[in-house]
Amino acid sequence: MAPIDHRGTRRDYRRGRLDLPDLSADPMEQLARWLADAQAVDNPEPTAMILATVGEEGQPSLRAVLLKHLDDEGPCWYTDSRSLKGQQLAFNPKASILFFWPELERQVRLDGLVSPLPTASADAYFATRPPGSRLAAAASHQSQPIASREELERRLEAVRERHPDGAVPRPPTWIGYRLEPTLFQFWQGRENRLHDRFQYTREGDSWNITRLMP
Repeated sequence: MAPIDHRGTRRDYRRGRLDLPDLSADPMEQLARWLADAQAVDNPEPTAMILATVGEEGQPSLRAVLLKHLDDEGPCWYTDSRSLKGQQLAFNPKASILFFWPELERQVRLDGLVSPLPTASADAYFATRPPGSRLAAAASHQSQPIASREELERRLEAVRERHPDGAVPRPPTWIGYRLEPTLFQFWQGRENRLHDRFQYTREGDSWNITRLMP
């Protein structure tokens, strides 16, 4: 391929600013505020988050997943535990999450430990998914090779034939996860790359907030 040069591609960030008085003492509350802001603008996937995991070989892996609920303990999502991320989390439960909202010129990073959600939580959420999504979850062995799209469609049809009423039970390998954060970073883009950046670190039952250089 021909070389691609983006060294001259840039834009300045001038939409907002972030100061210590703007921040909640609770980083989960601050994240909830910024999620609400992202949902209020024209963002097609405001709950999309980049999940980073590391497996036995030490190679980081990244993928986008969707936040499904957020509580005082952390962000939660659902996936096939047989997937690459599921295998890596079983080996190494440490992970990072990144939210990026370009319309707001904001990022949030969370580091912490991941643990499976209770089975009842996975059952309850799976039951709310559209029938097609439940069928797809039952038909797919996520991250595994498959010969063709046609083979995937045949697997889907086989599941549909077994459950013509659409009442697909949750596969036992399709589970929920929660990241319990030990660190947050909130980043607001600023002019000339002199961004506002604040870090929360856990200190007992409270959080310490530090401004970081960009």
